[in-house]
Amino acid sequence: MPYPNRRSVLSCVAAGAAAGVAAGAAAGTTLVLLPRQAQAQAQAQTMRPGLVYAAGQKFDKSFNEGAFTGAERFKAASGIPFVEYLPSNPALFDQGVASLLRRGVTDLIAIGFYYATPLARLAPAHPEVRFTLIDAVAEAPDIRCVTFKEQEGAFLVGVLAALASKTGTVGFVGALDIPLIRKFIAGFEQGARHARGDIRVVVNFVGTTPAAFNDPTAGSEVARSQFQRGADVVFAGAGVSNFGIFAAASEHRRLAIGVDSNQNYLYPGTILTSMLKRVDLAVDSTFQAALQGRWCPTTVALGLAEGAVDYAVDENNRELLTPAMLEAVESARLAIVAGRIPVSDGS
Repeated sequence: MPYPNRRSVLSCVAAGAAAGVAAGAAAGTTLVLLPRQAQAQAQAQTMRPGLVYAAGQKFDKSFNEGAFTGAERFKAASGIPFVEYLPSNPALFDQGVASLLRRGVTDLIAIGFYYATPLARLAPAHPEVRFTLIDAVAEAPDIRCVTFKEQEGAFLVGVLAALASKTGTVGFVGALDIPLIRKFIAGFEQGARHARGDIRVVVNFVGTTPAAFNDPTAGSEVARSQFQRGADVVFAGAGVSNFGIFAAASEHRRLAIGVDSNQNYLYPGTILTSMLKRVDLAVDSTFQAALQGRWCPTTVALGLAEGAVDYAVDENNRELLTPAMLEAVESARLAIVAGRIPVSDGS
């Protein structure tokens, strides 16, 4: 049967419970609610998770790899295997979904903002499937959307970038100019200016199509142009193109900031930090919700308060972060979570 129209997770769950109680009363029977563990065991008999990655590389040390990590974590905890599809370009989305549905997928997660339109068109034809879109919003009765408050995580790395800069100029290199990337830019600029009111922020993009997420050569060229303009810390928000940005930063002895996953280890001593975007958490929690009967067609926005965005500190970058920098960024974190620092998403 089709799922209800979009609403909050709590109201969906509450409505389902109320409907069950009412049906039992109307039939004059005693309603027995299964414990969550028994419910999960029953669901596990028929659940078949599926994952459609963003176009590009599966092990990209970033967005797709985070999704894979989350699916693997769910598999390890539940014992339920998942099936996957990696398109070479976004236009193959329909083909990939059809392939997974032929294999009996009941819970399908699509990773990537450019799947919003095709998923909204396709999902209503399969009301028996629980679809989840990560990183964008698509309207249909059987789609759950998980978005992130990227601006909050970007604010934190903006603080660190400004405090680490010796030239007073920092940069952002995005894949392409879209609302999603603008959220990173907005937060980064606000964080940098929160830390240093006189900081200069330069912004450039790798390309104009989704292919810009997979062009390290162009990424390197854009980063070099920012270094020539005085930037000595560059936030790389360009998927696989980040590899070129990091290489250029290392060559020119500048600092870079990674994104999505912890990329500090790729160039120890060059990557100041990485803005974490917990795609793994979104994937794992979505499959867990389906397993436990808590999945609901809704839109969820995850930020600092949920532990879904953050910055990374480890042995590869710890020496680059002074106690004063860490004190400043942690103070900003607390203020954002408490609502004392509102962070605009640039819209």
